[in-house]
Amino acid sequence: MPRDIVYFDLETQRTANDAGGWDKKHEMCMSVGVTYSTKLGEYRIYGEDRVDNLIEQLKRADLVVGFNVINFDYEVLLRYTVLDLKSQLQTLDMMADLEKTLGHRLGLDALAQATLSLGKTGDGLDAIRWWREGKVMEIAEYCCFDVKVTKLVHEYGCQHKELFYDDRFQQRRRVEVDWVL
Repeated sequence: MPRDIVYFDLETQRTANDAGGWDKKHEMCMSVGVTYSTKLGEYRIYGEDRVDNLIEQLKRADLVVGFNVINFDYEVLLRYTVLDLKSQLQTLDMMADLEKTLGHRLGLDALAQATLSLGKTGDGLDAIRWWREGKVMEIAEYCCFDVKVTKLVHEYGCQHKELFYDDRFQQRRRVEVDWVL
């Protein structure tokens, strides 16, 4: 039976400033969460009212893949579960993995641009503004695209064992990865 890799991202209703600081990510509240399951071959979109279903899907996954998922997305989800997602879910946090190798953080957009010539369609602040404007479909579309970009970057890294990014001097750099599908 094939492994179920679940790619995951979420957006929040509030900024860290609104929530009282970065140490209170659970107070930022999820607006929309999106997954893509390799076993199901489909995207799923979860509103805050279905966050329990999202957490159940993450628990069933053989591997959860995300970008800054351990120190952000899982922290936001603490509002909705007593589970210690960091220790209970098999997770590849691509940002954390690359930070260990490089000694500094990279954004998903920087990797996607340099590796795949593919850019993100917005940022988290856009999603919060859309939430305040009641534009939930825009958040869902943006979050789906982020999950797709996460999936494509991960698959490229698994296949080629490397990714690319442009450093602060706009020089193309290569970073090795040891990821598997």
